[in-house]
Amino acid sequence: MGRQPWVYIISLALAACGPAPNDPGPGGVTVGEAKALDEAAEMLDERNAPLADVVEEPTTKE
Repeated sequence: MGRQPWVYIISLALAACGPAPNDPGPGGVTVGEAKALDEAAEMLDERNAPLADVVEEPTTKE
């Protein structure tokens, strides 16, 4: 009976783990693929930001 609490603790710890990269994810792609697509979309959004959103400080000549 001394090992029984450890079984519950280990079971809870494993249940708290997130999905594996090859688990099914949204839209019929794996979790890893969905993460890669999200990162790629974020990079494209940053790259295609409108020029009005870019703030540049004027350079001064001394």
